[in-house]
Amino acid sequence: MSASDTALEQLADAILIPPFAGTIAPRWVLDALRRGLAGVTLFAPNMAAGPEALTALTRTLRGAAPDVLVAADEEGGDVTRVWYDTGSPYPGNAALGAVDDVALTQRVHAAIGADLAALGINLDLAPCLDVLAAPENPVIGTRSFGASPSLVARHGAAAVRGLQSAGIAACAKHFPGHGATLLDSHEEVAVVPDGLAVVTGRDLPPFRSAVAAGVLAVMPGHLRVAGLTGSLPASLSAAAIALLRSSLGFDGVVVSDALEMRAVADPFGLPGAAVRAVAAGNDLLCLGRDVPEDGYLAVRAAIAHAVGAGELPESRLAEAASRVAGLRSSVGPTRADRSARHGGIGLAAARRALRLTGSLGIEPEPRDPVVVEVEPVVNMAAGDARWGLDAWVPAGSLRRVAAAPDPATTTSTATGALKAAAGRSLILVVRDAHRSPATRSLVTAILAERPDTILVEMGLPYWQPPAGSYQAYLATFGASRANAQAAAELLGLTGAPG
Repeated sequence: MSASDTALEQLADAILIPPFAGTIAPRWVLDALRRGLAGVTLFAPNMAAGPEALTALTRTLRGAAPDVLVAADEEGGDVTRVWYDTGSPYPGNAALGAVDDVALTQRVHAAIGADLAALGINLDLAPCLDVLAAPENPVIGTRSFGASPSLVARHGAAAVRGLQSAGIAACAKHFPGHGATLLDSHEEVAVVPDGLAVVTGRDLPPFRSAVAAGVLAVMPGHLRVAGLTGSLPASLSAAAIALLRSSLGFDGVVVSDALEMRAVADPFGLPGAAVRAVAAGNDLLCLGRDVPEDGYLAVRAAIAHAVGAGELPESRLAEAASRVAGLRSSVGPTRADRSARHGGIGLAAARRALRLTGSLGIEPEPRDPVVVEVEPVVNMAAGDARWGLDAWVPAGSLRRVAAAPDPATTTSTATGALKAAAGRSLILVVRDAHRSPATRSLVTAILAERPDTILVEMGLPYWQPPAGSYQAYLATFGASRANAQAAAELLGLTGAPG
């Protein structure tokens, strides 16, 4: 390898934040950091050994490169990496939007930022600033503050201010807005079913507010917008990133969404998508959770080769590296100040988000309750993070069931739930029932026999059974541990922690 090839690979390293497996930094990561690798992206498996081990891991990373970027998707609410096994102690954006207290949103995100800083994470790939124009959206849901551009704009800016007040770089996503799409960009390119004029009025205001609030990073989404991106997704579209720069005045770091996502990896391959992302104007490349060392090496080599072959201007790569270097210097060392979280701000916020229809009854608590939780449609961004009321339900009184599309299975599942709850109070828990006809059928079948059921919706409350078919309907606007504890308290479930 020539000296020029080595220099180009070092320049490519300066814009990469690859993942790695396990809870201990492998030798190749530490060596790459010493050579100039920008940083790493951590996912739930990297954090599985607990906070002390995670802090030790980030300390080791920082020993190899004091200004390393340590990135994670920690949105609060349903999408959590740090608290994947327990559920987040903070409600997500939908709950905060339901409360609509901007100061509260800022305090919650300052607390999240303080926790991340204490753990050694300094780049949060959050908040989501998507305006939820399509309730059926398969990937945004409770990650959005709501359906109103002005609501999302004011709370998005508050989230940015809160995170960055803790010394954490915030990354607003998914530009120019993922909330109107009906496809999941983890699987394919999502299409915004509106022209640029609609997107400009509906989806861009939250990003304008984030830029005005000083957001340090923005992430384009793997989504197409007619009149803007052509056949490419925004993540690979020079026109989309030029809009972010020129119209919104953003001069910070553009961070790619995960390049292993099928929306871009299927048509271009991971190395090809990486080259196109840099050419379009992305400055920092996130490679995704499951990319191994050889995938990272292939991306680095492809970027260096593209520059050497004249397919990618070296000036574009140098510009990206310069912006990333500025970000690394601006976030500085993390600090172990967790004071922002003291006082249980997450639980307090989750309590305020609860919305109750009907009555829980005159008894102070349910009668020897049986809790039936219906498994939700999988959200790829949230994964299988822990959710539900199990931590507050007496032993043996919780059942997890799956809704099925065929009527015979629905009848069988409903019969089993009703039998288990005979002579006892019944609490039925769902997530995003509006997105699952099978869940709605199961709920309807159970309520037909037990109109005294308490129905808890831990997703978005877009579907609610007819009044009179249930005793009470409780909406939490999220399924984090904070949301669950707030609901458990209101329901009078025993064993709720203090």
